[in-house]
Amino acid sequence: MLRDQLKTALKDSMLAKDTRAVATVRLIIAALKDRDIAAREKGNLDGINEDEILSMMSTMIKQRQESIRLYEEGGRCELATQEQEEIDVIRRFMPSQLEGNELEETIDSTIKEIGAADLKDMGKIMSTLKQRYPGRMDFSKASGIVRQQLV
Repeated sequence: MLRDQLKTALKDSMLAKDTRAVATVRLIIAALKDRDIAAREKGNLDGINEDEILSMMSTMIKQRQESIRLYEEGGRCELATQEQEEIDVIRRFMPSQLEGNELEETIDSTIKEIGAADLKDMGKIMSTLKQRYPGRMDFSKASGIVRQQLV
């Protein structure tokens, strides 16, 4: 499904002459092909699954956010703007993010479901969240919330 969306988006962006979107979608497709090749070497002939694609795109967003921070510190606002535009294109393919109360409620219900009592259970909680909500939450924020709730 995501693979088809990416192919369609590439065609649409080319027709619309949206150079930023074309370049970004091509980057996503290239990264996807690299991951597929690595997966085939490990015996997975179908390549990576949807969850791994979402995880890959989340990583791409985090990389660009870090670049934005560095560009802004260095006074390179035009490059920071370019990175933000790439983030906007990548987010078109991501499911809606869990934020605020919804994020906290999701974490709280997962903690109760697992029966977590202290920080020793943090790994189990984070693993469960990553399995259930790939690409739908910022796991660095989630780990902070989990840590607050378990202390």
